[in-house]
Amino acid sequence: MAGPAGAGAGEAGALRCGMIAIVGKPNVGKSTLLNALVGQKVSITSRKAQTTRHRITGIRTVGETQFVFVDTPGFQTKHGTALNRSLNRAVTGVVGDVDLVLFVVEAGSFTLGDAKVLSLLKPGIPAILLANKLDTIHRRGDIAPWLRDMQARHPFAEFVPMSAKNAKDVERLFAICEKYLPQQPWWYGEDELTDKSERFMAAEVVREKLFRLTGEELPYTSTVIIDKFDEEPSPKHKRFLKIAATIVVERDSHKAMVIGEGGERLKRIGTEARTELEKLFDGKVFLQMWVKVRSGWADDDARVRSFGYE
Repeated sequence: MAGPAGAGAGEAGALRCGMIAIVGKPNVGKSTLLNALVGQKVSITSRKAQTTRHRITGIRTVGETQFVFVDTPGFQTKHGTALNRSLNRAVTGVVGDVDLVLFVVEAGSFTLGDAKVLSLLKPGIPAILLANKLDTIHRRGDIAPWLRDMQARHPFAEFVPMSAKNAKDVERLFAICEKYLPQQPWWYGEDELTDKSERFMAAEVVREKLFRLTGEELPYTSTVIIDKFDEEPSPKHKRFLKIAATIVVERDSHKAMVIGEGGERLKRIGTEARTELEKLFDGKVFLQMWVKVRSGWADDDARVRSFGYE
């Protein structure tokens, strides 16, 4: 992590920098929004709820202001496993420690899951109500009563209807968020996009492909561990990385599902992950993958910690 930057980037007094938490129930579009704000993929996405498991920090510097976004896991209410307790700690830890909260909710909807996350918001920290997927609402007039209802639930500083897939909406959000961030020097270099290591990003990319290619069949408790991440000199390539990854599943039947008939599915997961990692790391990647069964790991606090969760 770089120390405070910003020297030579304008008068220090004019610089702004602060933390913005992106919170919401699982699968409401937080990671898609973070990636759009950063301008590059730093958080993995899939239709499976529970894809984000760590506090992902994305950084974007626009003009004099550095925005440090934290994408939290969706707050879990269904299962009380050690993994979920760890995920929920990640959410509650972030919410009390930021300059601004973006509360992401599907436009026109409010569920028990949304209510649980809303109850975590701390008084004194400004929160913006971000109505995502507004394009799914056909009559804009339908949104007014919902908006009044939301404002009664929490004193939101502002209401921003948007679609994370619309570039104009994303740009507008920077201008809205800027005024809530304190005047202070930047924490990161101007071109840094995330505080996560390449090793961490490699595990996340493999995990995304795993979930995307197994669909709903594979329980979300499966995880990925990077056993080896070595960079070697290469006369032919700008960078040459050797990565070894283990996919951890809970049952033999899950292992068979991941490997697929004749090893086809595992091969496809590997190919898609390698292609994306080569783009991400701008080099040649040699990726080896194994699948191991560790039953009950998501219920075991010590093992959850050993796999890199807080």
